[in-house]
Amino acid sequence: MENGIKDKGKILTQLSVFWFKFLSDSIENHLIASDDEEVFKLLPAQLSEPKYKDQLSGRSLIVKKHKLVPLEVIVRGYITGSAWKEYKKSGTVHGLKVEEGLQESQKFPTPIFTPSTKAEQGEHDENISPEAAAKLVGEELCTKLAAKAIELYSKAADYAETKGIILADTKFEFGLDEEDNLVLVDEVLTPDSSRFWSKATFALGKSQDSYDKQFLRDWLTSNGLNGKEGVSMTEEIATRSAEKYIEAFEALTGKKWVA
Repeated sequence: MENGIKDKGKILTQLSVFWFKFLSDSIENHLIASDDEEVFKLLPAQLSEPKYKDQLSGRSLIVKKHKLVPLEVIVRGYITGSAWKEYKKSGTVHGLKVEEGLQESQKFPTPIFTPSTKAEQGEHDENISPEAAAKLVGEELCTKLAAKAIELYSKAADYAETKGIILADTKFEFGLDEEDNLVLVDEVLTPDSSRFWSKATFALGKSQDSYDKQFLRDWLTSNGLNGKEGVSMTEEIATRSAEKYIEAFEALTGKKWVA
């Protein structure tokens, strides 16, 4: 995109911090510092100069480096998006046979682990089966990833529901510490890594309005712009996208967004 969504980086960063703390009793994470004062104390002094600080403030974290597990660890609680497309075609989701007769946006009986490859920058991730994931990272680690990801998804989804939001699916990334324990890394449970739906407007059998980048994707698709370079959002789309990110932040955290 040639233009961006106002304060998006700050919103995603602060929402990730919220979830890292929320899930901290379930898994270790890579977060060291998130408050601006702490962050800039740990950065080179040059980065506190206004021309750099303005870019970094509110959207920077200090994290511990870990060995990254080369998988996008996706958990789906509802059938939508690429999973729905595959299901209509073959009755499977990431190669897994699932219940017959599901409708679009229907909740799975239990959340399912549907990994994808972690592609290099500029490349596209590829949906793979859990069996293929086990071949990539080893069966023991894959089993741990699936169990922990479903646990984290379920905890977050239960919480989100109390705030009037359905967590349809999400993508986690994990690292390994020195003793090969799982560590939660990257962003977590943001509108860029998750599908958030309004519980109040949910309607089975169709796609849902989202508090995430699906809104922008839909606009690009409807205008034949998906995948094209040099595209600029209209002011209306940029503003509405920002509003959706803010709505998600405020609903989930219970805090008023202050840029």
